[in-house]
Amino acid sequence: MDISIVVPLFNEDESLPHLAEWIDRVMNEHGLSYEVIMVDDGSKDNSWQVIEDLRAKNPCYKGVKFRRNYGKSAALNVGFGHAQGDVVITMDADLQDSPDEVPELYRMIKEEGYDLVSGWKKKRYDSKLAKNIPSKFFNWTTRKMSGIKLHDFNCGLKAYKRDVVKSIEVYGEMHRYIPVIAKWAGFSKIGEKVVQHRKREFGVTKFGLNRFVNGYLDLMSIMFMSKFGKQPMHFFGLVGSVSFLMGFIALVVVCVLRLIGRIALTNSVWFYLSMLFVILGAMLFLAGFLGELICRNSSTRNNYLIEKELM
Repeated sequence: MDISIVVPLFNEDESLPHLAEWIDRVMNEHGLSYEVIMVDDGSKDNSWQVIEDLRAKNPCYKGVKFRRNYGKSAALNVGFGHAQGDVVITMDADLQDSPDEVPELYRMIKEEGYDLVSGWKKKRYDSKLAKNIPSKFFNWTTRKMSGIKLHDFNCGLKAYKRDVVKSIEVYGEMHRYIPVIAKWAGFSKIGEKVVQHRKREFGVTKFGLNRFVNGYLDLMSIMFMSKFGKQPMHFFGLVGSVSFLMGFIALVVVCVLRLIGRIALTNSVWFYLSMLFVILGAMLFLAGFLGELICRNSSTRNNYLIEKELM
């Protein structure tokens, strides 16, 4: 199979038939074998009924329905698990991503050897104040911290070599940082393509301003895990040891000064600061040790309740 298209969705029953018609036309025009995996993230409208109708008409369409809303990362992770194509394309269901971009994204993966190609919505039709300006700042920060030269990390239209999606794990709200996760996993050939951004025709946006706060917290988490995820003691142990050493030296100095009668322990702020550093250092060291034991081994982090499947 040439292409797997993974479409996460939430309350998009109006746009799905139009999206499916568009995908079918593009794939048939270019002679590409394909599957479309639609992951219904707990929709409250008729989205699942539409997916069932599409499946009845065309076996290339497959579906997964969550019992409740888990978020875009969960939908992508499950879609990646089911994908069988040599190239995996992700796109949003709201018709703001153009399926006409798919053949060129496919070519860049197959012929130019990219591991991942991210879309760049150079010209956007979103609100400048609510989305465009915060998005530019968010992308600039991510570029500086990750070293990946992309203009639009959060673009839903991306293409992946199959090995990439089978090697990474997306959870929480980490879908914004898939290029960073891919680079961390060893897939360093990451490219970019300017893609068309279309105005939303149906429904309303599902993203609020809280995504920017959560986004930066997720970025901190990814950057930490990429460096210390397997060996948290290297971070907590180092910081804790430095803190403990500073506190211990300060405590020795304070005690020496007390012995020669220069200060009284209970009246010295330095005595309490030295004790604080000693205790803080010991706690950080212990946190690193416990983190080393746990080391991201939760067996239920990516388990989602699936109500129905069409495969």
